Amino acid sequence: MDLPVILSKLEQEYLLGAIEAALPIDHPRRLFLWAQGQLQALLPHQALVCLRLDGDGQVRDVQCLYGAVLERGALERLCGADGGLAAQLAQQWRTGPVRPAILEIDPMPDAPGQQRLAPLRSALLAAHRHTQDGNLFANALVHGSGALPGGGTFFALFGMPFRPGPRHAYFLELLMPHLHMALLRIVASGAVPDAVALPAQEAGRPVSPREVEILQWVREGKNNEEIGRILGISGWTVKNHLQRIYKTMGVNNRAQAVARGIALRLLAPAGSRLPH
Repeated sequence: MDLPVILSKLEQEYLLGAIEAALPIDHPRRLFLWAQGQLQALLPHQALVCLRLDGDGQVRDVQCLYGAVLERGALERLCGADGGLAAQLAQQWRTGPVRPAILEIDPMPDAPGQQRLAPLRSALLAAHRHTQDGNLFANALVHGSGALPGGGTFFALFGMPFRPGPRHAYFLELLMPHLHMALLRIVASGAVPDAVALPAQEAGRPVSPREVEILQWVREGKNNEEIGRILGISGWTVKNHLQRIYKTMGVNNRAQAVARGIALRLLAPAGSRLPH
């Protein structure tokens, strides 16, 4: 029997924000911004591959969304319509229940669905060995809609900066209906080509160490006054720093800035303790 997952207050806020932001998605660019923003806050990753499948489970179209530059070979290994790892994962995932599953090059015993995806571990390991950015193929967290009239959808997150576990699988399960509907709206709008890869722009200037420090405390849920007391500066100064961070990163609020900081690998790994 699965143990219940208790969400922290911050996780509840991130989850609600991700759901609300997913509701108007009807274009690949909006999906990209959501994946690099609200989704990163809950499930940090390097690449998200979205597949639309026909009634027989064959790939109809692919979108690969990533926030950093990927080498050409890595992109083909990720989302090639025929031999890409995401397409292989979709076919293997369909052999079991409609639940999230995890594939790792070094699997953990309690990883959800690991036995179902085990036949593809050698393919993941081969991609890991032949890609300069080894973290990209260290793991994959996947989920899909299952077989539906007219076809289904499937989503694979690659390169999470930590080992995904049941908690992260639960987050993806909660977000799955919204990912599914967003992809269908994009298709209905006629905006999706056969394959889409939308790299993010890098920050317009380097983010300063002080700004990174402030972002770390924002992620911990501290407000401007609390951050100011911790760092020995005024809350007004913290606000000014945040405004510069927003402009540099091309975001509009604190949650997006944290998510963008995670995507750009500016922040310490989740769960790291910060000095007071």
